[in-house]
Amino acid sequence: AREEEAGPRPRSAARCGVAMEHITTPKVENVKLLDRYTHRKPANGTLYLTATHLIYVEASAEVRKETWILHHHIATVDKLPLTPSGCPLLIRCKNFRVAHFVIGHERDCHEVYTSLLKLSQPVKPEELYAFSYNPKMPKENREVGWKLIDVTVDYQRMGIPNDYWEITDANKDYEVCSTYPREMVVPKAATRTMVLGSSKFRSRGRIPVLSYFYKENNAAICRCSQPLSGFSARCLEDEQLLQAIRQANPGSPFMYVVDTRPKLNAMANRAAGKGYENVDNYDNIRFKFIGIENIHVMRSSLQKLLEVCETKSPSMSDFLTGLESSGWLRHIKAVMDAGVFLAKAVKHEHASVLVHCSDGWDRTAQVCSLASLLLDPFYRTLKGFMVLIEKEWIAMGHKFSHRCGHLEGDPKEVSPVFTQFVDCTWQLMQQFPCAFDFNERLLLEIHDHVYSCQFGNFLGTCQKDREDLRIFEKTHSLWPFLQRRKQEFRNPLYKGFSAYKALQPNTLPFSFQFWCGMYNRFDKGMHPKQCLLDHLLGCISQKLELEDAADDLENVSNAQRLDGVPLENGTWLS
Repeated sequence: AREEEAGPRPRSAARCGVAMEHITTPKVENVKLLDRYTHRKPANGTLYLTATHLIYVEASAEVRKETWILHHHIATVDKLPLTPSGCPLLIRCKNFRVAHFVIGHERDCHEVYTSLLKLSQPVKPEELYAFSYNPKMPKENREVGWKLIDVTVDYQRMGIPNDYWEITDANKDYEVCSTYPREMVVPKAATRTMVLGSSKFRSRGRIPVLSYFYKENNAAICRCSQPLSGFSARCLEDEQLLQAIRQANPGSPFMYVVDTRPKLNAMANRAAGKGYENVDNYDNIRFKFIGIENIHVMRSSLQKLLEVCETKSPSMSDFLTGLESSGWLRHIKAVMDAGVFLAKAVKHEHASVLVHCSDGWDRTAQVCSLASLLLDPFYRTLKGFMVLIEKEWIAMGHKFSHRCGHLEGDPKEVSPVFTQFVDCTWQLMQQFPCAFDFNERLLLEIHDHVYSCQFGNFLGTCQKDREDLRIFEKTHSLWPFLQRRKQEFRNPLYKGFSAYKALQPNTLPFSFQFWCGMYNRFDKGMHPKQCLLDHLLGCISQKLELEDAADDLENVSNAQRLDGVPLENGTWLS
């Protein structure tokens, strides 16, 4: 039984060579693996270091049991003080696995520790797993795989281009914004002068562009970065571009501008020459702060949550107090509240909304994608969810490489922004268990691969980065890999595309749950003794097998009838 299976693992010689330089002790025997939540005797086995994985093979198991930990998944490695039973090595992973090994000899422990520090923090992008991962498929298949998800097709599905919106290639040379895709959707009334002028007035050139078009009433969700307004600066082209967005929705006399930051944070940015829109300079806008905290607060909150998760035998009071003081569910609620506000504004008030945070690639991505998930049942299908991530996160320049710590760099840039979006999606699945085509395993699989660097989708910080890295030529896409395994990810309770239109979740505090399946996923002792999802998928699988068997029997019966073959009891089929 292999834990953490992630597809075939062939490797290129080049990457192996770089990685193997860091491995001084590739094999250590008599290594214990402790179990945090059960009182059973620690496993004993052999630890191997390869170019891409740490592999632990239990010696005492009746069935060969392997634990595979990808080097890129490792967040921290700690060598603890020597104990009578050996030298402890504590590995914490980005997908929330915690592996507690005890190695007999201190020297072996130190060499494994030193190797893992280097292997888990590559310096160059070319050292990432995606550039050596080779599932032995033809080049044509890889190219087709990268074309499986096409954001332009999704805009066409929404009804764009139309009388009010168009797809423009104004950014084809990344002249407008280096972190946006080459093609953007802007109002038809927006001139090139407006676009270029606005780009000089918006942080990092991230101008207002369309995120989602609600064709039932022409309301739109748009996204951008903060204006460089300071206390008094203004930009005529930016004001005209916002007016064009409002006028692209003739059913509403106003539009919302939503700043997802706490007001104090936005005011501090004003003092630095950035800030937020002055309502006196923009016609018919309603401005609103939402108050989602910044990446540093979120990083600290997750750390506190994981400390609670790692407490060995907490009392109920300690667990609940720790969960509350971490603030994690409070932050999840804040993101959800923002998404709900956007969805209600679009659906019920028929108003367009422009959303931004500071640079428009963290909180803005969370809120826009969550609002789309609430409004459109397509994004609740397996393919639709992949399209949503491609459109709002990958194409629009969420800095996966920095936020996930793919390479050695500034630890203050790391933050669980995408994890929070995945958690919000799971919270919706708890409230609407029949509204999603997929189950939580899809969320966990995608979350794993955001950190694994096995596929090229999440490398770099934007599309231009990925083009420079030539990921479309040198790496594989995650999406066809998930598509091939769709039976594993299906939700047996799904009622179909048309059963639920817009979702209106309850966002009162008691509606939010701690997701044990994510944050204590690898702690088997904490999970239910019986898994409802496994049982339902098993029933469906059995039903399909019985239907296939029945079809086979019917085919045999029909063939015998045609040939006039007697049945076993001596009667004849006519």
